[in-house]
Order: sequence, then C-alpha cells, then structure tokens
Amino acid sequence: MTSPNVLLIGCGKMGGALAQGWMAAQNPPKLMVLDRKLQQAPGDSPIVRAASDIPADFQPDIIVLAVKPAGADAMLATLRDALGERLHKSALLSVMAGKTCDHLAQACGWDDMAVIRTMPNTPSSVGAGTTGLYASPHVSEAQKQIAITLMKQVGTVVPVSRETDLRSIIAIAGSAPAYIFFLTELLEKTGVELGLTAEQSRELARSMMYGAGKMLHDLPEDASTLRKNVTSPNGTTAAALAVFMDENNWPRTVKLAAQAAVRRSEELDN
Repeated sequence: MTSPNVLLIGCGKMGGALAQGWMAAQNPPKLMVLDRKLQQAPGDSPIVRAASDIPADFQPDIIVLAVKPAGADAMLATLRDALGERLHKSALLSVMAGKTCDHLAQACGWDDMAVIRTMPNTPSSVGAGTTGLYASPHVSEAQKQIAITLMKQVGTVVPVSRETDLRSIIAIAGSAPAYIFFLTELLEKTGVELGLTAEQSRELARSMMYGAGKMLHDLPEDASTLRKNVTSPNGTTAAALAVFMDENNWPRTVKLAAQAAVRRSEELDN
C-alpha cells in the first residue's frame, strides 16, 4: 500500500505518541503536523503553525484530530476555511473522547463527512498500543482500511460496529495503562516498605510487569490459566491472591473503576 498523506492536528501526549509510533514503523505515512508550539516533529516531519499554512498541493488522506475536546470545533472550523473541499475529500480520524461522529461531521460542515473515531492508548508510542476503532457509515472501505493500517502500525486494533462500544474500550484499554502504572507504583512503594532499596524495588516491579505482559501477549493460554499456573496451592502467591480476590477487593474494585470510566465517557459524549 502506498504511504498515505496524514495531517496530524496536535502533537501533544496522544498525538505525539501516535506520531512516534508511525515514524518508527517500516512503512511510515507521509506525515505533516499542525501544532503552533511544537519545535520538532517525530521523524523530522514538516510542521505548520496554522491551518492557513498547509501547502495548497497537500491533499490529506487522513486528518488525525488530536486536540483537546474543548478546542475541536474551533479547529475544525479553521480547517474548513483553510482547506475547503480538501477537508471534505479527507477522512477525519478522531482520538478524542466526548465528540461523536455526528458532532464532528457537523463541525466540519458536511453531514456526509467521513469520520472515524478511535480510542488509542499511550503505549502506541512504543508500538504496543491498543486501539478501538469505529467508522461512521460515510467512511469508504478504502478509508477505513487506511485508518486500520495506520493504527496497526502502533499496536493492536479492535474495530467495533457500534459507536457506543468505544465507551467500554476506554474503560478496558484506553484508560487501563494508568491502572497498570498505578499498580506498579504501589508495588515499588511496598517493596521499599518491606526492606528493598528504591532501585531494587523499581527494577523488580517493572521487570515483572514486562514479563507478565509478554506472557499474556505471546502465549495461547488465557489469563485465568496463567494465573493458576503460577499459583501453587497453599503457597506465597496463593496467600497474596486470597487478599486480592476477596469479593470486596479487586473483583469489586475493577468493576467499579470500569463502570466509572464508562459513565464519564457517556457524560462527555452527551
């Protein structure tokens, strides 16, 4: 496949993570970045400071909207004024929560605007992202495949047929790196409290997280089987898991946390 023309709007935490992943891929896109503060883009991609600075001969295949939701409508209005029909010919790929496909299409000025919503996470910057993807009915199959290919360059893609399913993806994958980082943070802290040095505790916790994640990724067994395989009856792991698995601890907490993420996503969408 020919490398697509990609216009990335915003190169902050998420936009920057995606750009880093794309530029490290074997077949990176032809990337242009619109960001008024960025000094250097990944892969030395060209940077423009305003929509009016986008070259007249640059026709984006995909426009990736990676700005804060509060500024999305104003940015799309500016793009519409600067690009005109070139915007309509592109597919808009959003990485934001809280802006539905219909809302984004209206902000672009065309009800039939091709809009794709994705929910990537920050491990995309190291090629290990997890992305939920929904394509509105106005997205062509070719546009959808370009978007899927782009997001696969930075990790795993899970397409969904209902836009509302993205709320569940946020809870299970989009926000979840923070859950893992928090658990690692707690393990590091507890290691120090148990007598290890900060350096030892940090190395142990991070190496363990990497190893467990690699097993989940590389091995065919499901998570339940892997857990049982490492848990000897009446052993140390069993003693620790008995605390975690009490119905008022992790089983309840993880469910409540996911439900809280879904509720907040619904509030943002509405």
